[in-house]
Amino acid sequence: MVSQNNQNVFIKVKDHSVSGELFDLIENKTYGYLETFPKPSLDKLPEYYKTEDYISHTDSKRNLLEKVYHSVREISLKQKLKLIDSFQTTHKTLLDYGCGTGDFLKTAHQNGWNVSGIEPNEDARLIANKKTNQAVLDLTQIKTFKPQSFDVITLWHVLEHIPNLQEQILVLKSLLKPNGVLIIAVPNYNSYDAKHYQQFWAAYDVPRHLWHFSQTSISNLFKPVNLKIEFTKPMLFDSYYVSLLSEKYKSGHMNIFKAFWTGFVSNYKARSTKEHSSLIYVLKNT
Repeated sequence: MVSQNNQNVFIKVKDHSVSGELFDLIENKTYGYLETFPKPSLDKLPEYYKTEDYISHTDSKRNLLEKVYHSVREISLKQKLKLIDSFQTTHKTLLDYGCGTGDFLKTAHQNGWNVSGIEPNEDARLIANKKTNQAVLDLTQIKTFKPQSFDVITLWHVLEHIPNLQEQILVLKSLLKPNGVLIIAVPNYNSYDAKHYQQFWAAYDVPRHLWHFSQTSISNLFKPVNLKIEFTKPMLFDSYYVSLLSEKYKSGHMNIFKAFWTGFVSNYKARSTKEHSSLIYVLKNT
């Protein structure tokens, strides 16, 4: 990684969820992503996830935001399944890296996939294993998988959380079968809603999000390991959900109508720019 001294501060962002601390987002000239600075140490990083508001680690539906999240997730699960079912695979082996509470793995297993999961958070992993017959392992156990084990590996809003980014990209590459598919979904800091909300854009989510990606940066990261972007797909619901949170961070209220309008405008503008709030990248192992 290039040092901070050789890069520019793109924006300063506050941790709105847990600590209230300020972080710099540093532009990495080599790859094109933004890097959260300072990064929490590995032993301190879990502290930033200790909040009941971290929805992907719980199945609770306590308020409007959580109900919206889980309703949208049901639709998203069907779309994700349709995507992986579109690939011609021999044994339908799937690894969901950062599987959260295991709903995608459960859905895939019910539809004929041989599933495995990785989830570092213990509480989320316990929930996931109840849904998947103990198919989910801790991150430290990823080395128990044999090389070239999986037809498809998915990371749904996970890559931005991984501390040792370059190392884990090599691990993912090693676990894919020849012609296997890597699917990555991440926020896009070049989207309209990111530019509209600026430091209040909820998808920056520092310091839990250690990296912040553009389409160029994803290509630059994976090209050296011969993982080529086949195509991208938008996650249309993300602009609305992220805008709801962003309005809350900006004004203290969700402002549903403002958030919906911003999400709509973001998706509308992305019809020509292709810069959606979040993007799914489908990469082929070559």
